[in-house]
Amino acid sequence: MAVAGACSCIAWPALAQQDSAAAAPASKDEVPEVVVTATRHSTSLLKTPVSMTAVTQDELTRKGITDIRGLSGEVPNLQLGSATDGSSGVKISMRGVSSNDFTEIGNPAVSLHVDGIYTPRPQSALALLFDLEQVEVLRGPQGTLFGRNATGGSINIIPAKPQFGVNEGNGTFTVGNYNLRQVAAAQNIPISDNFAMRATMMAIKRDSYLNQQQDFYAANFPSLGITPARDAAGNIIPDVDQRHNVPVGADKAYGNKNEWAARLQARWKATDTLEWLGAYERYTNKGAGDIALKDCQMAAGTAYACPGGQWDVKINVPGELNWSIDTWRSRLTWNPLPNATVEYNASYSVQKRRQIRDGDAGYQPIESDINIYGGVVNDTATFTNSSKFKTTVQELQLRGEAGALRYVTGLFWMHEKNAIEFGEDDISSMVQAPGQPYNYLYSQTDRQSDSKAVFGQVDWGFAPKWNLTVGGRMTRDVREDKDGKFYDSGTVSDPYSYFNGQYTPVAGQYFNSSNLKPGMGSYYGIAGLNPAIVPDISNNKDSWNKFTWRLGMSYQPTPRDFVFTSLSTGYKAGGFSDKQNICARGLNGNCADMTPGPHYTFLPWKPETLTNFEVGYKGRMLDNRLSVSATAFHSRYKDMQMTGAVQMGKIIPTIPCTAANPACDAAVLYGTTNAASAKISGLELEGKYKPWSGAEINFSASHLHAVVTSYPDYVQTWRDVPCAPFRETYGVPACVRYTGTDPALIGKFPANVVGNRLPNAPDNSARIEGSQEFVLPNAYVLTPRVSARWQDKMYFSIQNLDNPHIGNMQKAYATYDASLRLTAPSGKWHAELYVNNLSDVFAKNNARIVDPGYVIAQYNDPRMFGLRIGAEW
Repeated sequence: MAVAGACSCIAWPALAQQDSAAAAPASKDEVPEVVVTATRHSTSLLKTPVSMTAVTQDELTRKGITDIRGLSGEVPNLQLGSATDGSSGVKISMRGVSSNDFTEIGNPAVSLHVDGIYTPRPQSALALLFDLEQVEVLRGPQGTLFGRNATGGSINIIPAKPQFGVNEGNGTFTVGNYNLRQVAAAQNIPISDNFAMRATMMAIKRDSYLNQQQDFYAANFPSLGITPARDAAGNIIPDVDQRHNVPVGADKAYGNKNEWAARLQARWKATDTLEWLGAYERYTNKGAGDIALKDCQMAAGTAYACPGGQWDVKINVPGELNWSIDTWRSRLTWNPLPNATVEYNASYSVQKRRQIRDGDAGYQPIESDINIYGGVVNDTATFTNSSKFKTTVQELQLRGEAGALRYVTGLFWMHEKNAIEFGEDDISSMVQAPGQPYNYLYSQTDRQSDSKAVFGQVDWGFAPKWNLTVGGRMTRDVREDKDGKFYDSGTVSDPYSYFNGQYTPVAGQYFNSSNLKPGMGSYYGIAGLNPAIVPDISNNKDSWNKFTWRLGMSYQPTPRDFVFTSLSTGYKAGGFSDKQNICARGLNGNCADMTPGPHYTFLPWKPETLTNFEVGYKGRMLDNRLSVSATAFHSRYKDMQMTGAVQMGKIIPTIPCTAANPACDAAVLYGTTNAASAKISGLELEGKYKPWSGAEINFSASHLHAVVTSYPDYVQTWRDVPCAPFRETYGVPACVRYTGTDPALIGKFPANVVGNRLPNAPDNSARIEGSQEFVLPNAYVLTPRVSARWQDKMYFSIQNLDNPHIGNMQKAYATYDASLRLTAPSGKWHAELYVNNLSDVFAKNNARIVDPGYVIAQYNDPRMFGLRIGAEW
């Protein structure tokens, strides 16, 4: 063993230097060393051959970040946005690689881990961040060590662990505008010399910043013979659904916060070589959820201009969210040899969610829309009546050192069993009197996924200062649907099936809200559907295999300089949708380009892959007062998975198409397809500088060139920029039907998107933050801090559209934050005044174009300010 130890010291000069640097306590005027786990070993951040950022809990607290959406722009080439579809999902985009399928069908392109354990559902990203060691953001494909669905990168949330022999705790209390009240606390509990526990919690309540009013809209177009109905007393009867319409205050309006979370951990060192760590965590969200809002800045000066301000909405279906995540984690660590560790991780989580969401925010049609479409009311709502996602993850690792080698190898298994009942009511479908409301419902009771993998990675110190990395992972993914049901009221001959026999329409007279009764629609589940609706039943299974790998080399010319390069691959599994009838919406259920009768599809899609080459430098200079990380990279992205409306052919329309609405005969389904390919290249720079005593400057900058290189069968129709009359109004080129011989495009409306930017991928971004400590009398410390963040224009779809009124982008913008902190002489308490988004910028984080011609979006928070008080004991 003595010989092996000597060899290890010779073969691993970088590791030895790192350990000695870490062992020496850093001066207050030096940039402290940060230890990370990106290689499944504990290594210095500045000597880890991976492009990554580590964010501590103190940094999260100071910036007011309570979930990972707050990291957007704080980390180079990382963008996060909220789903616009009512799924409570988070869109994570790293270096332009993202996924916009937030359902139980889809998978993220950036993997999420908690304490190194994979978490598959994108909704989990909204869970509160509290009492953490740090959040590690790894950029570029992590297919070898972090595996499944890490095409773009990985985010690892690492909770603080119980400590032996230490009785300590901390807490913070925050108050702010919009009636913000936030509290967090942590207590380490030493039970004995070898057993400790840690209890932590966080709760946050905040009113909405929206001006939410009740929606009582009734269509009034006298020139078209449309006037509101009135009751016996002469009062106007609203057209929009009133079954859920109740007044709510700001504390229960969309965009509010009502969340809490708690974590209890236990750590037991059974012997000198055996240790166990267990954790139970619960997260609960009973807010109203988010809602997509019209972009009033873009709509200004058009027929769809907002009558009020950006935050004014009219709601007839107030938001309800009842969401919980229960997670159990266990880690057993055994050191059979001084240089070898066996680790077994297991987790089981249950995520339950019920959600009601208004789909229209009170935005109503204008008279010209009615002339084209016939719809006199815009009224939609989505209902997640129930969902239960159960996930089991197990991973066995063996890691250690042997002479000139440092290694990690392991086995991975994940099993998901998901069930959901989700539907939508569309009272907007009023083609002609008496109107034709529509709804659909998914009832998926058994949707399962399995992922199994074997992986390994070896670092070889083949010469002084040089290291070679070789890693690989073999993955098998399986997905199966059992007896999933899809109900569609538009597939039955009765155009009034929505009423479920409780109302008989009157010829020539539009129905109104008084005709909508309890027991009608998707809110009531299968019981609310007309028995005449025959569901499409999904029984399907598929599998995918993929080997991903990593090659790397690093060189450490001096103890403070580190250069690395790598070639790595990532993979995201394929999938399939619910069973759907392509021709269901055609006249008598027929397509124009297929034989008569139903034609079913599961809309399967292939895996996507990414190969990335990068070279980087990390170092410390100026007597350890400056740390810098810089990376240049180039990626080839193949078979990109893109989710949205997919045109499958042509139906025979029930009403002939017109020049204003040329795509009314498109057979459009919702699903995922594979784009051809893209190239992504860029630069990333970040660092920390302490120029003089008490001063600190943090900075980052990134450049990204993420463009489509091939997509020969891209069809626009209703996907990104709808083929609709607003094109002519706003000067957008018209959709042109394909007249060539390519069978993939016949009868469709293709567009050339080669050279377009990938979604959520701004070309340039930068951030700088500075602070200075001032020592006051009696040893109090006053610390002002200011920060600025800027990013370039960013598109939200692959069909980039630069248009002042209907563009699917967020223009370039900057935001500013500031705080002033007073710390007690002992450091045991502090008080801090803060303001975030000082200039109150309206910035979108996700958006889409809707017909008849405006943009709806999810927005970042407006200006937030308040007081934060913290204590340690």
